[in-house]
Amino acid sequence: MKLSDLAGRRLTYPEVGATAGRLPGGYHHVQKSAVIGRGRARFDEAAARGMRWGMLRGAGLRVEATSEVAEVGSDVIVHLGPVRAPCRVVYVVDEPDLRGFAYGTLPGHAESGEERFAVRYHAATDEVSAEVTAFSRHGTWWSRFGAPVTALIQRLVTQRYLKAL
Repeated sequence: MKLSDLAGRRLTYPEVGATAGRLPGGYHHVQKSAVIGRGRARFDEAAARGMRWGMLRGAGLRVEATSEVAEVGSDVIVHLGPVRAPCRVVYVVDEPDLRGFAYGTLPGHAESGEERFAVRYHAATDEVSAEVTAFSRHGTWWSRFGAPVTALIQRLVTQRYLKAL
């Protein structure tokens, strides 16, 4: 599978954009955050790194993308060892105190769903946090068969995302 193979493929789930609000039923949900520093300068630096696939790369994953910075429509293949996970950026958040993006799964991904990576500035406390929000369900027979292993991998990778920035 190559990046050029992803053009024209449809997302594998209907609830596009749902990580921006109430997560849909029928999926496994993840909502995790961690304080990663203090101050507006820290927020700006972490947000810029995050938009350049920083949570993914910082977690030790290899990223191939059609754009250097996440933008709506960017196709991405995330590599975890021999496993390739094709995704497409479905929205970008660019607010004064919240920046990030969400991508959704494409055919060939072991799961079906969406994941959002964001950095938030909390003005009241001057804290900066990394956030991961996701909903997913098994998208292949082998991910269903290996459910205990895939769940463990998802928990470990999510923890690494939060420490990556």
